[in-house]
Amino acid sequence: MTIARKLSTNYSVYLVDQRNHGKSPHSDDFDYYLMAEDIEEMMDHWGLEEVHLLGHSMGGKTAMQFAVRNAASVKSLVVVDIAPKDYPRGHDIIFEAFESVNLGALESRKQAEEQMSSVLDDKSVQLFLLKNLSRTEEEYVWRPNIAAIKEHYDNIIVNSLSPWESYDGPTLFVKGAKSERYIEEEDFPTLESFFPAYELVELDAGHWVHAEKPEELVAILSEFLARVET
Repeated sequence: MTIARKLSTNYSVYLVDQRNHGKSPHSDDFDYYLMAEDIEEMMDHWGLEEVHLLGHSMGGKTAMQFAVRNAASVKSLVVVDIAPKDYPRGHDIIFEAFESVNLGALESRKQAEEQMSSVLDDKSVQLFLLKNLSRTEEEYVWRPNIAAIKEHYDNIIVNSLSPWESYDGPTLFVKGAKSERYIEEEDFPTLESFFPAYELVELDAGHWVHAEKPEELVAILSEFLARVET
């Protein structure tokens, strides 16, 4: 929201909750091909013919998948701290944290925090995950479809791009300099093979670049988008 508000000074900004996340519909099917199709349907719905497409982490992989298959609809592409490659599993503790909360018997958010702390001791991550906790008239629920995400996790950590696919338009990769393994020097040839016009910028941040360095990220995005527009 912070990034979107600042960019909305000069652009119309559409914030997308991907399927099984936020307030978007839940689905038993979950992979990058489907999420790219979701973007296409959204653009058709709003009558958007060409967009600057930005995504972080999983959203970045969705953006890359959309761009290589819908190049004419993408004026430029921005991918924050993720590369088109396979990644090892790294979120099992997150699934455990969600599952540690007994939603059916939950009486308060404080109780959810206490239950989650039994498996996850990082307070900042706890609070981040608990932002996904919502209350209906009857009970507490998770906004994300945790079960589907966990079941299809292997679809999310892989590179979904085919070797013959590419996007030749302006592409910016933003790397968190303190972020381990997400974008490494050995990945540069792969970036070039899929996105031959790519450029790379580093920010002094971890994986959550937009949360750690919002002002600096907005400045980089604004300069890049203005350059593309001219």
